[in-house]
Amino acid sequence: MTDTPRSLHKHRSRAVTEGPGRAAHRGFLRATGMDDETLAKSMVGIVSTAGDNTPCSKSLGPQADYARLGVAEGGGHPVSFTTISVSDGTSMGHDGMRMSLLSRELIADSVELAVRGHAYDGLVTFGGCDKTLPGMMMAMVRLNVPSVFVYGGSMLPGYSPEGEERTVLTAIEGTGRHQTGAITLKQLDQIERTCAMTVGACPGQFTANTMAMVGEALGLSLLGTATIPAVYSERLALARRAGLRVMQILENGGPLPRDLITRESLENACAAVAATGGSTNAAMHIPAIAHEAGIVFTFDDVARVFQRTPLVADLSPGGRYLAKDLNVIGGVPVVLNALLQGGHLHGHTMTVTGRTLAEELAAFPGPDGRIVREAATPIHASGGLVVLKGNLCPDGALIKIAGLKSLQFDGRARVFETEEDCMKAVAAQAYEPGDVLVIRNEGPRGGPGMREMLAVTAAIYGQGRGEQVALLTDGRFSGATRGMCIGYASPEAAAGGPIALVKEGDRIRIDAAAGTIVLEADEAELARRRAAAKPFQRERLAGALEKYAKLVGPTHLGAVTHSGCVDWPYPEDDQVPSIDEGLGGKDVQP
Repeated sequence: MTDTPRSLHKHRSRAVTEGPGRAAHRGFLRATGMDDETLAKSMVGIVSTAGDNTPCSKSLGPQADYARLGVAEGGGHPVSFTTISVSDGTSMGHDGMRMSLLSRELIADSVELAVRGHAYDGLVTFGGCDKTLPGMMMAMVRLNVPSVFVYGGSMLPGYSPEGEERTVLTAIEGTGRHQTGAITLKQLDQIERTCAMTVGACPGQFTANTMAMVGEALGLSLLGTATIPAVYSERLALARRAGLRVMQILENGGPLPRDLITRESLENACAAVAATGGSTNAAMHIPAIAHEAGIVFTFDDVARVFQRTPLVADLSPGGRYLAKDLNVIGGVPVVLNALLQGGHLHGHTMTVTGRTLAEELAAFPGPDGRIVREAATPIHASGGLVVLKGNLCPDGALIKIAGLKSLQFDGRARVFETEEDCMKAVAAQAYEPGDVLVIRNEGPRGGPGMREMLAVTAAIYGQGRGEQVALLTDGRFSGATRGMCIGYASPEAAAGGPIALVKEGDRIRIDAAAGTIVLEADEAELARRRAAAKPFQRERLAGALEKYAKLVGPTHLGAVTHSGCVDWPYPEDDQVPSIDEGLGGKDVQP
């Protein structure tokens, strides 16, 4: 554990509140309603992405407010603030999706700025929509102050008139079904009105629920909390517990986030993703979280865990059940217990409670045999996600195999320079069985912003061609994507990756069982193409996208934008009075 004093009471905020030289600072804080008593307390930031832009964030305001009660109960002073979120649900399929992955960095950066700028002693973070979860976790690890992450929870499904469950994925794939004439416009409208009936994130094992599970596996969240639906009042009690727990960590001097983020806990997170057929996005977010702790964790590390971890949970989109169903049988710990009992989890890693993961899991049930199987009788012997490598993707690419009927594909390349070009062809059904649809120039730098291709993949699936064609891109996929879809191809086209050299009609062989993806072209031919290649030119960039394109790193390392492992030094002793001087010293009072 990090070498810290037994108590971290006011370990940061004393730089703002103590000593004669901080009279103006205290005066400013008194204007916010603080007094002598509260100025002497530890200051804990409570940050959420609460807002009206997405149902994922709609429930976070009341939850964050209850965290204030927990901080106060523990003897601290809570300070609430918010940051931005970009809804993947409404940004997909158009230029707005460029802003989604970028928002992960902005969230982490903005929380760092607020906490360091105001010298808060601790932090409770709340996330709801996809990139808000890794963004908050990255901020916690970067700042390394006493912290707890709380997921806002997922929505409950809607229902068809026949009683079948519906989610947003039903509507997205419904668009493809309408394009083929399988359903009428009236039926599509009825799906639209019944697919998302409450606040909360998407209810399947898509990116938000996957990353909430990662939070528990890493030890950054309280166990058994990720699957509680957003509309359950239980979440308010959870938020209060989180606030109180931060105060206990301050009192005990740990554990701090970097005590929790180790190579073993990162492997636990990957195992949880693989065991549930979770979102491919997690394979990029986990290395980014590792980066904040100064740990190099690449697609290769992710691949090793995916390969050795069995798929044990039957969760949507590759399976049948939703987060609410997993919650009924005990939540994420049921999955983790299945892995622990099967020898696929490091039980000695530390959690935010100060107890090991194995100690915490002892209070939860094991697999039920229906939603979650025992590791000895899995749905698939290896995980629900696979990292593919080969001459087409030397640094790796990702495919979700959960639910696939075949793990091999051999086809002809149809090359598209942008997502829009491909979407036009798919909407017109101008493609054939056996095609490998290649969408390039959509990586972190080339996009820039690495857009998700859910609108394309869901349309293909909705048209009934989910496994008749394959799709390869240096962009991303949604956690809701299913079918023979390979994304995150690294290096990306803009970085000189071989995906930039693919020509119309090239043969591409995909073998998810062997973990390979091969372009049928010899090195001499690829060298000729590379010498003749011209970079794809997008429109002039400015603003946030311009800055992002200049800073962002490669996909297989997490698409991060700084050198990692930030050091936040304490002030020199002669700059800030010692805690022992206290607020009530004779030099402080007028």
